[in-house]
Amino acid sequence: MVYKHYNIGQLARAAGVPVSTLRYYERVGLLAPTGRAPNNYRFYTQDTLQIVRFIRAAQAIGFTLEDVRTLLTLWNGQSALCKDVQPLVAKRLAEVTQRLQDIRHIQRILTSMLAMCHAQEQNAPCPVIEKLTEALS
Repeated sequence: MVYKHYNIGQLARAAGVPVSTLRYYERVGLLAPTGRAPNNYRFYTQDTLQIVRFIRAAQAIGFTLEDVRTLLTLWNGQSALCKDVQPLVAKRLAEVTQRLQDIRHIQRILTSMLAMCHAQEQNAPCPVIEKLTEALS
């Protein structure tokens, strides 16, 4: 159902997020109610829903909330220039690339440890524990 105005619960349901997430976005300044209804409850519009969806989409691909703040400032309901957005994308890509390298390193270590376990008798002392204990020295 599409509302002309949303209360916070309706907005949360429409955006697929908990109410606590919307309150957090408000606390950190990413979101603001559009106004107040006659009963003094905050209300939000379709534009607010679009902002929440924008925030969620940006977070889903790795942007931090600080990045999102910058992106929202650049976007502000209009097109943002590539020259302004590109540095943020490049920074996130570099961080993801580094994390992937770190994860691949961990994968190699775990693969090696598993091979050590497979090479041992199942009732023998575990070489993985020995290696980890050596790391403590």
